[in-house]
Amino acid sequence: MSKRIDDDVRFRLLRLLEEHPEKSQRQLSDALGLSLGAVNYVIKALVEKGEVKINNFRASDNKLRYAYILTPSGIDAKARLTAGFLRRKYAEYEALKAEIEALEADMPDKPSKVSASKGAG
Repeated sequence: MSKRIDDDVRFRLLRLLEEHPEKSQRQLSDALGLSLGAVNYVIKALVEKGEVKINNFRASDNKLRYAYILTPSGIDAKARLTAGFLRRKYAEYEALKAEIEALEADMPDKPSKVSASKGAG
């Protein structure tokens, strides 16, 4: 994985863990669209970095479960990753917007924005 993908995966996982610390790794992998092995690998890395700690708890079905809790370091990392994620997404948005404007300028019959967004044209 490239650094950018790692940062995006870390950001998305930290965000999901903050919102749902009780989710299983399988549930996390489904929510993120990643393999179970990839989620396990990233969680282990986050634990090693001190950004996440794992707590045990008993679920209502009396099975032992885990809760993934962000540490203060994890909360700081998520804030930094959020800023980077937003910068990348704004840059992607601006590039896409410029490409759309260039394509529209090249079209002989410019469709209205409404009909273009509905797929007509």
